[in-house]
Amino acid sequence: MSSTTAKIRLGTRSSPLAMVQAHEARSRLCAAHGWAEDAVELVPVLASGDKVLDRPLAEIGGKALWTKELDHWLHEGRIDAAVHSMKDVETLRPATLAIAAVLPRADVADRLIGAASIADIPRGATVGTSAPRRAAQLLHARPDCNVVSFRGNVATRLAKLERGEADCTLLASAGLDRLGEDRIGTRLEPEIWLPAPAQGAIGIECRAGDDQTRALLAVIDHAPSHHAVLAERALLMALGGNCHSPIAVLTAAEGDALTLRCALFSPDGTDRIEASASGAASEHDWLSGMGADLLARLTPGMVPYFGIKNG
Repeated sequence: MSSTTAKIRLGTRSSPLAMVQAHEARSRLCAAHGWAEDAVELVPVLASGDKVLDRPLAEIGGKALWTKELDHWLHEGRIDAAVHSMKDVETLRPATLAIAAVLPRADVADRLIGAASIADIPRGATVGTSAPRRAAQLLHARPDCNVVSFRGNVATRLAKLERGEADCTLLASAGLDRLGEDRIGTRLEPEIWLPAPAQGAIGIECRAGDDQTRALLAVIDHAPSHHAVLAERALLMALGGNCHSPIAVLTAAEGDALTLRCALFSPDGTDRIEASASGAASEHDWLSGMGADLLARLTPGMVPYFGIKNG
């Protein structure tokens, strides 16, 4: 489709899950504005994070590898907005960009594939994951297990499991559901197995000064999801967390208030600390206090992984 006929151009990573998420954003925009489908042009880009799959993300540039190409395209005016999995967006973002909308959040839970529960994973089993939170949380519960790096899109990781590169793996329930794989694996209750910050949330970012695009996107913003995601990101900022940091967060909303429950781990799972706090959804000052409380209780094995302040 020619961009000259589009009312808005949405950039997206070209992975299958990212494309499904971009299609959801387009459907919501068209429904909200009464547009035909061709009013929203989807512009896929192969992100750096999708190119290098043989090393952990933390070793090759972190979460910025999911966003940098789309950021460039936004700055160059080649797209009007970018669709992101919010858990993959680094905490510190350019001041020239703004999160204009967050779609209704999907299931925040993880799913375990290869065993009926964490307790049922065979003793000494190999578990594939490249997420520090999943690895640390697993090793805390099951120190007998062996964790191996497992990168790639959902289909790639499931294929690795099928080939026997690991006995089990952990994936986001939201991603599996969006890909139609809702029957795969065992859902882990988020109250017991805390999820990643911003897991299950799709965000749309645009240029901060582009009032026209911001107005178009505001119509599909889901305020409760947006408040929860911004609170979780504010806590990440307070903790100085980045892609190396094993951080798990669960948010509950009641009226205009949020309650965040956060657990931090040492990468080997040996150490775990937890805190909970409640405050206004529209303010984040209380999250600074929550972060300071957690940082004051870090064990020596945790210290190198927090207070980093770089996404």
